[in-house]
Formats: sequence, C-alpha cells, structure tokens
Amino acid sequence: MKISKLLSKKNLSIIVLLFCSYSFSFAEEDPVDIWNINKNKKEKTTSENITTDEEIKPEETTFDSDIYKMQPKNNPNLIELDKKLESKEMNIFGLYDPEDYGLDINLWSKSNGAELKETFKSMENIKLSKDASEILNILLLTNAYSPNQNIMEEEFFKIKSDWLIKESNLQLIEEYLIKNQIVNFYPDLARHLVDQYLSESSLEKSCQFFSKVKESINDDYLSKFNLYCLIIDKKINEAQLILDLKKESGFKDEYYEKKFNYLIGYDQTINKDISENSILDFHLAHKTISEFYFEPNKETSKLIWKYLATSNLLYNIKDVKISELDKIAKIEQMVHEKNFSEKDLFELYKRFQFDINLLVNPQQFYKTLPNIEARSLIYQKILLTVEPDLKMELIKILKESFINDNIGNAFDEELKSLLSQMDREAIPSNSLAFYNSYIKEEEVIDRKIIFNDKILHQSTLLNYFRGDYAKSEIEKDLDEFLKEIKKNKKYFFSKKDIIFLEALRSDGIKISNKYDNLYEIKAFEIPPNMESMINNKEIASVLLQIVKMIGEDKVENIDDDSMYFIINIMNQLNIDLIRNKLLFKILPLKV
Repeated sequence: MKISKLLSKKNLSIIVLLFCSYSFSFAEEDPVDIWNINKNKKEKTTSENITTDEEIKPEETTFDSDIYKMQPKNNPNLIELDKKLESKEMNIFGLYDPEDYGLDINLWSKSNGAELKETFKSMENIKLSKDASEILNILLLTNAYSPNQNIMEEEFFKIKSDWLIKESNLQLIEEYLIKNQIVNFYPDLARHLVDQYLSESSLEKSCQFFSKVKESINDDYLSKFNLYCLIIDKKINEAQLILDLKKESGFKDEYYEKKFNYLIGYDQTINKDISENSILDFHLAHKTISEFYFEPNKETSKLIWKYLATSNLLYNIKDVKISELDKIAKIEQMVHEKNFSEKDLFELYKRFQFDINLLVNPQQFYKTLPNIEARSLIYQKILLTVEPDLKMELIKILKESFINDNIGNAFDEELKSLLSQMDREAIPSNSLAFYNSYIKEEEVIDRKIIFNDKILHQSTLLNYFRGDYAKSEIEKDLDEFLKEIKKNKKYFFSKKDIIFLEALRSDGIKISNKYDNLYEIKAFEIPPNMESMINNKEIASVLLQIVKMIGEDKVENIDDDSMYFIINIMNQLNIDLIRNKLLFKILPLKV
C-alpha cells in the first residue's frame, strides 16, 4: 500500500508503457503460424490465456508468471529436443509390431551404418531364397528406430525402398505405403508399384491404389497418374482443377497436357506422338491413338515390353517369318524376361526346315549355323530322339546355347517338361547333376507336417515350438523320450537332435544331467565381426548376417553344421519366434 501511494500517475504511465513495449517486442519474436491455428488452438489457449476465437478474456495472470511460462517454451535446447522426438516418432514406418516376432523397437539402434551399407551392397546381385527374404522382410518392415551410427536416416529408408523394389512383392509394397501413408516419403517406391500394375495392363489396380492415398501427392509423376485415374473415374472437373493449380505452381508437360485435353474432350485433335519416357506416357499414347502401332527394339524398356505383351500388342507368332531372325531374337529376349509365351517360341522353332543330314547328326553342324537356327535344329532333334544318353546331351547343349546368349530363362518351362518325360533311372550318371538341378518341382506351400516318434527331432515334442506344450509337460515327456533313447544302443543321435535339445535348453527347459553323455557339443568359431555384434546386442545386424548366410538356399537344404550355427546364434540372442519358424522348416518330416 505504501509503495502504491508513493507512485505518481506519471510514473505509473511510464511503467505501463514499458510493459506494453516489452510485450509487443516479445510477440514480434514469436510469429503465429496461420496454417496451424486450429491444430494449436488448445495449446495457445493454455499458454496465452486465449479461450476461443470468438471470446478473448482479459489477462488474468501476472507479468512474472507469464515470463516464467514463456521461458521453457522458447528454450532452444528444449525446442531442438522436441523436434528430435517428433521426428523420431514420425519416421518409424513398418508393417509389423516388434512383439509379433519377439523383437524390440531398438532393433536397429546399435547397428553400425557403415557395415549395414556394405552388407546390403554385397547382397545386391544375390537372389535371396524365400526363407532368406522372409527374414529380411521382418527385419526391414518391423516398426523400429533407424540406426544412427554412420548412416543418414534417408540412406536407411532408401535401403528399405531398394529392397522392396528389387523383390517387387507388389502386395507387400502397397500394404506398406498405404498403412503408413508415406507416398510422399517414398515416391520411387510408389511409382514402381503403379508402373508395375500398369505394365501388367492392370490400370484398375493402379487407380485403386491412388484412391487409398489420403495425403496430397507432391511428386509430379504420381500426380499425373492420379489425375489420369480421376479422368477414368469420370471426375473431370476435379482433375482439371488440380491440373490448373499445378500449372500455376510451375508444372509443365506439353505431351501430358495434350493427351489430358484429348481425354477430357477439350481438344479432339489426335496427337500421334508416342513417348517412351514412362509407362504412363506410353499408355496414354495407346489410349489416344486409334490405330496404335509400336515396334519395340533393344532400347525399349522392360516395362513397355511387358505392357505390349499383356495388352496383346506384340507380334502374332503366326505372322513371324523364319527368315526374320532379328525379330525372332527379340522374341527370345521377351521370353527370357517372361513377357512372351515360351510355348510360342518353341512352336516357331519347329517351323524351320533343315536338310536330313543336319537332323541326323546335328552335333557336327549346329556350330556352323546362326544361333537361332542352331537352337531350332537342336530342339527338333531332341523331339525326334528316344535314346536317353543322346537326348540328355542335346538338352544340355540347347540350355548352354540359351545361357551363352544371356537368355537362359527362355528355355525354362520347356526344359522341365522335356526332363519330366524321361525316366530318371535311365539318366546317364554324368547327366544326373544337371537333371536334378532343373527337374525340381516348385515348392509346395503349407505342406502338411508328419511326425515320426521314433526320432527325437521329428517327434511330436516339436509342437512345443508352436506353443502347444506347457513347460512341465514338455519336461516330463522329453525325459521319457530320452530315457528310451538311452536304452536303445542302436539309436543314432544326429546333429538335428542336438539342435532340437539346445533350443529347448535355451528356452529354460530342464534336461537331466544323466543324458549329457548322449551327445557331444563341439565348439564352433564365430567370426570376430559377428561376435562383436552379438556382444553389443546388435540384433538386426546379426540377423542380416544370417540372411546373407542363407542366401539363395532353402533352409532345409542347408547343411546341418551351418544350421546348428544359425540356431545357436538365435538362441544366444533370444530371437525365439523367428528361430521357431526355421526349426519347423528343418526338423520335422513333411509330405
């Protein structure tokens, strides 16, 4: 009270002016983001005492308390921390929760980025088996923080994108992009998806994908594709409005605009230009040119070759003359790339006419002929030959000819068909390896498991690894099984039996010491770099090395020592759910 009485009106005015000046200058340093007013309304109501847009209440807090609240908000360190946390949360993209496979959100956190880049580079030219791919998909598509040592976040995301593009599992790619709504984050991946659909003449699938995208598309190519889908869906006005807005922002594509205007009926002048810049440009030409014709060549992209094949725009095999060797060479290339019928190619080979002397002894003359004619000659002789030794010799020569011209896949289905018609018992011993490598039947999915209770690792005790056993029950049944084995002097304790028991021990299943003499565990050497990863709990890096070890092989075809090594590594790191999936592929009997 004393202090307030001593203040004159003049002094009080000065203080008020100083206060207003300070508040105004403070406000100037903190501009309002008008695009986020609604988003931040609740936050601003709390910190700035604004209740609603319609009602602004008088200031109720004191000057000192306002300064106290403002200081933490403007602390640069805290702002930076908030940004980091927000970024960390936003950039966790995946399909699987870590718990789905017994993993952790820090799966990649301790990994050395330099080593990861080197490992992925070393696998670029490896066609991973289904088993290896499955583990790698789990690794890359589990929700987890990115590695932060010697690698940028963008580099890691590119590794994911490149892998998905290489595998080209379109269903998986679409699920990944849509679930996370990350088309703008992965435009190359999204482009690969819609381009592949279109190359298969499945425009509907491409457009269905865009209908599921909830974010505004930034990428020009994807935006053009989306606009075309709007036209297909008869949303002409919406498509025109979006294109006009894009043009105002600097978008310019004369070819696309001409096709666009023709499709919406704005300009009926037929533009006969055919662009190969993209599969979309090419498709637009096909849809806007009434008498469309295109002759592909070696420079034509694989996507366009595929589009031509699936749209029935390629050669009619009946119209191809056997003298047109260049055209036949293109057909062979298309068959190799699975864009043309292998059956049609071999029907074409049958049309070649050869002197009887050539057909009697083709091995002597085929090298003097052009490669295409040589393959035709050998193929015709294979069809005429009954004797197994000669037939196998000719089949091997034909396959080698395709491989030497880098079109090995062109003789794939027909090769299996020819071999399947032969009696395996009649195959000469020097051709058995060739026969076995190509006659293998396609892997049967979801094969029924059959157990064999005479062998430990094939017994019904395996059901423990899919959760069908209580701990007390498995320990009891296992003890009885081992007791019978110990009595049976003829029982051979295999490496797979050891793999089975060591996996149980790792899970805490008690095995009596009296069975220790049933088998001997030999120490195995772990490479230093991998041992370091295990010690540092670099789970993802270790699993990546296991993927590399499996490589192109099915896990059931990997030797027992290597499988023992892999399973033991997983035991050490408690990667039980992935381990269990492998155990059910390598241990039990199957039909």
